[in-house]
Amino acid sequence: MAEPETLPTVVIVGRPNVGKSTLFNAIIGDRRSIVGDEPGITRDRIYGEANYRGKKFVLIDTGGIIPDDDAHIPTQILKQARVALEDAAHILFVIDGRTEITASDRDLAKLLRPLDKPLTLLVNKIDSPVRENLIHEFYSLGLGEPLAISAEHKLGITDLLEKITQPFEREEEKEEEEKQQRLIKVAIIGRPNVGKSTLLNALVGAERSIVSSVAGTTRDAVDESIVEGTTTFRFVDTAGIRRKGKTTEMTEKLSVVMARRHIRMANVVLLLIDATEGVVHLDATIAGYAHEEGRAVIIVVNKWDAVGEAGKRAFVETVRYELKFLDYAPVLFASAKNGEGLRRIISTVRRSFEAASKRITTGELNRFVETLKFESDIKIYYLTQASIRPPTFIVFTDKADKMHFSVERFLVNRLRERFGFEGTPIVVKTKRR
Repeated sequence: MAEPETLPTVVIVGRPNVGKSTLFNAIIGDRRSIVGDEPGITRDRIYGEANYRGKKFVLIDTGGIIPDDDAHIPTQILKQARVALEDAAHILFVIDGRTEITASDRDLAKLLRPLDKPLTLLVNKIDSPVRENLIHEFYSLGLGEPLAISAEHKLGITDLLEKITQPFEREEEKEEEEKQQRLIKVAIIGRPNVGKSTLLNALVGAERSIVSSVAGTTRDAVDESIVEGTTTFRFVDTAGIRRKGKTTEMTEKLSVVMARRHIRMANVVLLLIDATEGVVHLDATIAGYAHEEGRAVIIVVNKWDAVGEAGKRAFVETVRYELKFLDYAPVLFASAKNGEGLRRIISTVRRSFEAASKRITTGELNRFVETLKFESDIKIYYLTQASIRPPTFIVFTDKADKMHFSVERFLVNRLRERFGFEGTPIVVKTKRR
């Protein structure tokens, strides 16, 4: 991940359900990880940026690690965690203070010792003096002095932060640099198993998300950045969104909440559709979330290599028919697996972001109004742009009520013809002069 090079990385590890995600949230101060009672909810490493007294660092919450577990997912989690551990400036090894030391804890300690990295053994869920007396038995792991904390009640967190950030440098403000470096936040959305994680991996050129043919493998959102010149593209791969009725698992329900939140936080949304399955009802529902939030949207038809060139035009017609409200969204064909069509996605993201951020002067808009010729009993006096992302225009007319849908559509289409606005919705509000 292309975080600022200067930021040190702190990695949280531990077997499932010892409270890693709760600790992550206590330090970051944000519900960025999925937290719940179901073991192993956090399946991938989750990033966040923390700041303790002006000292910034990147915090990574790894999936619950179970060494030597044959199950497919834990093996991949272990591989992901190793990548994070190699770059770590400090490792936080979390164990549950309410239970005996388990074989998994010992195996993990064995795995961490040879890394020779600064490490703190955290005995979590210690929220009473009675429990604190049990701490001495954790010395047997051979990882130095254990630190008692309660992530849930935020006990011992300040001492912990004081300890881990001691060698870190204070970050000087880099506002000028940030002004020069443009950040575009891109959310990758779609129903489970359409290839969101594969696309993220292909775009950033690293095996970052856990990819597996099990539908809904990515349960939380992970983010990665790529830098091109003065632009940073930060991609968020949201967990596969399932139908409301099928979200019986708490994890999936939270995934929907997370996905909607990431759409809200994004500038541009990539809506992934599976070429082998066509446009299904759920695709329209998910697309609706992005449209409602007023985000720039790009429709990416993935797994196109499995279908072939011949039917592209027909497929675009289907997409346009099924997703009428996204008539402004470009349709791109790609194969995340084979790395085809990726450059076009990046350049279209850039153009859509620029379109959504475009400001038109009132003078230009008034000249534009003079060119309008349409059959209607409403008279448009002038136009002004109120805001960007999405571009929002206020139309001053001679009528108190809202413009007729057909007049509004005509106006939006003329604005696109004249000024571009590729990939972004346009909002029109009416005011009586």
